[in-house]
Amino acid sequence: MKVIVIGGVAAGTKAAAKIKRQDRSAEVKILTKGSDISYAGCGLPYYVGGLIESREQLIVNTPEKYTGLTGVEVVTGCEVTGVDFSAKTLTAQRAGQTTMETYDKLVIAVGAAPIVPSVPGADLPGVFTMRMPQDAIDLRTAIEQPHCHSAVVVGAGFIGLEVAENLKAQGLSVTVIDAADQILPNLFDPEMAELARRRLRQAGIRVLTNTPLSAVTGTERADGVMAGGSRISADLVVLAIGVRPATAFLADSGLTMVKGAIVVDERMRTNIPDVYAAGDCVIVANRQTHQPQVSAMGSTANITGRSLACTLTGTPTTYEGCFGTGVVRLLEGLNAGRTGLTEAQARTAGYDPETVVCAGDDKAHYYPGSSFFITKLVADRVSHKLLGIQVLGSAVDKMVDVAVTGLAAGMTLEAFNDLDYAYAPPFSTAIHPFVQACLVLENKLSGAMTSMTPAEYAAGAAADYQVLDVLPQPTIPGAKWIDLAKLDGPIEGIERDAKLLLVCNRGRRAYVLQNRLQHYGYTQTKVLEGGVTVNEVKVQFAGSALPPDEIKRVKGLGCLQDKRYPDRFNVRVITRNGKITSEEQRKIAEAAELYGSGEVTMTTRLTLEIQGVPYANLDALMTFLNEAGLETGGTGSKVRPIVSCKGTTCQYGLADTFELSQKLHDLFYIGYHNVVLPHKFKLAVGGCPNNCVKPDLNDLGIVGQRIPEVDLSKCRGCKVCQIEKTCPIGVAKLVDGKLQIDAEQCNHCGRCVSKCPFKAIEESTYGYKVTIGGRWGKKVAEGKPLSRIFTSEEEVLALVERAILFYRDEGITGERFADTIARLGFDYVEEKLLNGSIDKESILKKTVVGGAKC
Repeated sequence: MKVIVIGGVAAGTKAAAKIKRQDRSAEVKILTKGSDISYAGCGLPYYVGGLIESREQLIVNTPEKYTGLTGVEVVTGCEVTGVDFSAKTLTAQRAGQTTMETYDKLVIAVGAAPIVPSVPGADLPGVFTMRMPQDAIDLRTAIEQPHCHSAVVVGAGFIGLEVAENLKAQGLSVTVIDAADQILPNLFDPEMAELARRRLRQAGIRVLTNTPLSAVTGTERADGVMAGGSRISADLVVLAIGVRPATAFLADSGLTMVKGAIVVDERMRTNIPDVYAAGDCVIVANRQTHQPQVSAMGSTANITGRSLACTLTGTPTTYEGCFGTGVVRLLEGLNAGRTGLTEAQARTAGYDPETVVCAGDDKAHYYPGSSFFITKLVADRVSHKLLGIQVLGSAVDKMVDVAVTGLAAGMTLEAFNDLDYAYAPPFSTAIHPFVQACLVLENKLSGAMTSMTPAEYAAGAAADYQVLDVLPQPTIPGAKWIDLAKLDGPIEGIERDAKLLLVCNRGRRAYVLQNRLQHYGYTQTKVLEGGVTVNEVKVQFAGSALPPDEIKRVKGLGCLQDKRYPDRFNVRVITRNGKITSEEQRKIAEAAELYGSGEVTMTTRLTLEIQGVPYANLDALMTFLNEAGLETGGTGSKVRPIVSCKGTTCQYGLADTFELSQKLHDLFYIGYHNVVLPHKFKLAVGGCPNNCVKPDLNDLGIVGQRIPEVDLSKCRGCKVCQIEKTCPIGVAKLVDGKLQIDAEQCNHCGRCVSKCPFKAIEESTYGYKVTIGGRWGKKVAEGKPLSRIFTSEEEVLALVERAILFYRDEGITGERFADTIARLGFDYVEEKLLNGSIDKESILKKTVVGGAKC
């Protein structure tokens, strides 16, 4: 028996190897278009991010190794161009030559190709897809170029979000766009997708939905996209819109296909005798609805490839279909997983679904490294049969895998309750997290708990409810706080028929309160599912006066109260070191007109402030700015926005201040955004000793330097010395007929270089002076320079990080860096910064209380 397999990645290599094991006498040959076989396509984004270091790690088997292990012949670089099913022959192109093969059995496993939309500029250099190893190699090479800082990822599905995370890990500013109204469309229900989107945004990844791509901009190379009516600039563009089956060569061949996907039965047989297909190029059945479904997953490819091989070699094996199972890493510590039907899909399939969203621990909460799960379960309201799960958190695969087993077995929620799942503190909770979610939904179905879903809350269902804060300490601005430990009767001032929304951190304390209130006769209480962990809870304040805690909270978001009005704020918009695009300028102006007074002011630290924003408009304003790629902030005990002069373009500039300040912005303003310090920490970059931005009045200042090197053998002691004449601060002088420059007084402006006609000063060294301990305001202190000049950006960036970590470690709450230096002594601090041991990991784990008041 001669078996030809077209395609040599997941399904093709799995099928070929299994066929050969089942029937060692079979002649099995793989024809594959690419040069690689059996590569780790699912690992490509992690090569881009550097987690997978080398290309070789992506290649599971080389053709030679695979042939040696399996006995299957592999022909690479061979593109099949047509099949004559009646004659059982196929034609192929290899190295410019046309060849023909015959077969007894044919396996089609050609996979799928990335969708490249038909928009202007899609073929420009700088536009990438993510399907083959070379795609990942090319993209990683591009991001390693010195002036690559930003990327747009088109598509917010699994691959797009994986690529976005890895680009972010490489230090790029990342924007993800999608034409759908949510991320992970058709995979997650809107409220779960929105929660994931918020977490991505908090991590610094900009996500724009309802934003279809209309063009890639640029002339010789991509420099951005047009999407949703606006231009988004970028140094590279990644297309991750999806894939389509690579079956164009089979059109009009008689093979039954739907939109290019090959139709197969439960044994992976096509409508043509002796022709089978598997992997991303086929359409299989959904195991729950029995409707056709494409499952372009590596797992499905391997399963169907093996199933096909068994059937082909005489052991009929049925593939029952897919559940749409998938997991994706979104961020460090945040993954997403799903299987089964979403709530919307369950309703479409004819079920009457009931759902619950709950948050819980992934292991014993006291165990080091414990994290969380946010789970949405979907079940049939009448039968209680499990229909699907969506989960965000840490080890989401274990939750999803339990659900897959339950779906395959047709289990009800109650069937999970007493299963003997593994437990020990490092691995799980005493009652398995999946079972806990089942129990919560069972309580909802039985009426033991009455709740409001996150979707209902987001849609405004709580408008006429009074919010009760059930967290251990008062947390929700404007809500009435309930001390659960002391509640032993009706709540004073609240009628028993009042509509009450009970909100805690995750939902458990709210459920306990509901149970008590029902006992005391309250009839209209609802638990907010997922609490403040899942929902953005807002309470309208009675009257015009805002509580001090709320004023403090929004101040932390960059909203400073206008002292003239009780409910008006000036909202600080962060610039990248004073530099924004014309499109961003327009968006800020539009935001000021829509949500504020129409005025925009500038701060001394190169940020912008939208004036006169009513408190009620703050959320809408910040959402508008976020969608434009802008953010508010710049307050609190943390690294503040970086200030920079225009040394990159200024005639006196000795350093690329735009480049350096951008790196400082990305690494420390954004990268350290959640790192609390004893007080504010200000950074400034000056391009030369003119000190236009006053670097030495900042906690840490950086000044470009050019240190002249004098060759006295060429000094002729001219009566009118051009060096002496040029020196702007008069420290270059002729003494006894020779040039002397006072090294202690020279500010290293470099203007003397190449001014001597006899070349006494031709050589120089570029570098950076770093000052520490400067400040201005109520107290003024001039920063003192460190004793060495730094000669590379890398040295400066490492020094800045050491300074921030040192300040966090040895500073005291409420003292500025200048105070820390004065208390400990400059010499001690300098020695620590230049030569001392600084344990970054342990310092970042410390609990630090900030003392900044603004």
